[in-house]
Amino acid sequence: MRLFSYRDQSMQPKIGLLRDKSSQEFIDLCATDPSIPNKLRALIEIDPHFSMAKQALSNPNAIIHNFSEVKFDVLIDQPGKIVCLGLNYADHAKEGGNARPEYPSFFMRGPSSLTAHLAPIIRPSVSDKLDYEAELAFIVGKKARNLTKENALDCVAGYSIFNDGSLRDYQRKTSQWTIGKNFDQTGAFGPWLVTPDELPSGAHGLQIQSRLNGNLMQNANTKDFLWGVAETIQLITECMTLEPGDVVITGTPAGVGYARTPPVFMKPGDVCEIEIERIGVLQNSIKDQTL
Repeated sequence: MRLFSYRDQSMQPKIGLLRDKSSQEFIDLCATDPSIPNKLRALIEIDPHFSMAKQALSNPNAIIHNFSEVKFDVLIDQPGKIVCLGLNYADHAKEGGNARPEYPSFFMRGPSSLTAHLAPIIRPSVSDKLDYEAELAFIVGKKARNLTKENALDCVAGYSIFNDGSLRDYQRKTSQWTIGKNFDQTGAFGPWLVTPDELPSGAHGLQIQSRLNGNLMQNANTKDFLWGVAETIQLITECMTLEPGDVVITGTPAGVGYARTPPVFMKPGDVCEIEIERIGVLQNSIKDQTL
């Protein structure tokens, strides 16, 4: 299944469910079944296996809409935690002058840094070094602590796409990356949550690409992770409890803008697309901060 967050024409939050992966039509879950919450995080908290959505999919009286009628919202509204991995591909570590790491470079994002599919990524007024990063995201479905590689994937509700927009000059002002990764509306997230049954175990072996104005910038595969999804969960949950609706961003491959000669940074008017095989395409335009 493919679920997404959107606003209807009255700007009320809703959850949509694609009728099939190639369809332009979707089921309005909240209108079809009023017991379904209108935000995806809330639905995950009460129904991590999406049994209510499955029932709506087979409901002959389901309320159907077309994508032309909606505005995509950030996939998970106000996630409790957004845990990010840096240097999870050896080639990306190398292009940045870093040795192959022995442990992931974990950092956190805040909810105000997120933006939706087809919404703009905002270049702040204080920097012109806004970089793209194609990344696989996964969403936690149930409380998880001290998991093993063998049972870690049981806590995954689904997978999605993330563009970890990074202000490279601010990222390098300190030894911690947090400040360069948390400017408002720089982390694009969506367009939908794809349930694990539609993908290989741990989303392994999926092609991942970024394109800037149609030009291929990154081209890799999730089989090249240094730490796969299961091992990532094991490492995180030996330190902290993951909770329903938490989001984990798994790192980017080589080809980012700052490592190019000359460097390539995103600017107003650009369009950046992140595509992950069997999940979809996340697309965003770039705009300058106006306030």
